[in-house]
Amino acid sequence: MASVQQLFSLEGQTALVTGGTRGMYILASPFHCRLLTTTPGIGQAMAIALAEAGADILLVQAKLPPCTLSTSLLTTLLQRDESNQSTLQEIRTLGRKAQIYTADLASRDSVSSLVKTVISDGYQIHILLNCGGIQRRHPAHEFPDNDWDEVLNVNLNSVFTLCRDVGAHMLSRDPDQHGRRGAIINIASLLSFQGGFTVPAYAASKGGVAQLTKALSNEWASKGINVNGIAPGYIATEMNDALMKDKTRSEQIMARIPAGRWGKPEDFKGPVVFLASRASGYVSGEILTVDGSWMAR
Repeated sequence: MASVQQLFSLEGQTALVTGGTRGMYILASPFHCRLLTTTPGIGQAMAIALAEAGADILLVQAKLPPCTLSTSLLTTLLQRDESNQSTLQEIRTLGRKAQIYTADLASRDSVSSLVKTVISDGYQIHILLNCGGIQRRHPAHEFPDNDWDEVLNVNLNSVFTLCRDVGAHMLSRDPDQHGRRGAIINIASLLSFQGGFTVPAYAASKGGVAQLTKALSNEWASKGINVNGIAPGYIATEMNDALMKDKTRSEQIMARIPAGRWGKPEDFKGPVVFLASRASGYVSGEILTVDGSWMAR
């Protein structure tokens, strides 16, 4: 029987992680640019946790396409967030290999080429962590088509494409001595279960991520690929900075969280290692809420 340390070890494995560098993410068209974010803090903490458990990490950083933002503004934005390199260096300091790839998660062509590039570089992917995501907020009756398309492309379409391509890669190789071919972890949301307000595209995309996770699990669990999701609650990160500064709304949120506090990025280190490792060998098709018991109330 394996020890607990052996069950949770990720030694000898390689993880492909989107949204783990906290990089700036700019979507461009010939007419406008939009500054987006990945999942700041959470993805970075999970990438480092996987490395601490023994995995080598391939970070997917957002590609910055040509756009109409001025050079000075682009420089300012990029200088505000150098954590893409800090994440890379922290992983290497742990003695793990790390490399950054770039991809535009809003572009099907860009996402479709990513796994091919990684494999052609000689890597085997044992763990896929889909953490990149964006949000757009408008009243439903005024929600622009462009924003709807951007959110669905980044939050759902890219997740499907990466799951499909990495899943095919995992299925192409023989299972290990434990019958495992790999683990896929998709970041869902409380809005995978609830509707939210003025975020219909985000709710639809995260509901889709949860159902996609279950659908893929039904096909792949018997083949040695576990597919699970993590649904973060209200987490104290830059993405929620404005919400935390809204005294009334922040108090309303805190009143509903039985744990009595906002979540922290480090709250996700244990769950992601569990779902990536043999410790969760008989767990698949689950959406694990990390929410301080929000959903239980």
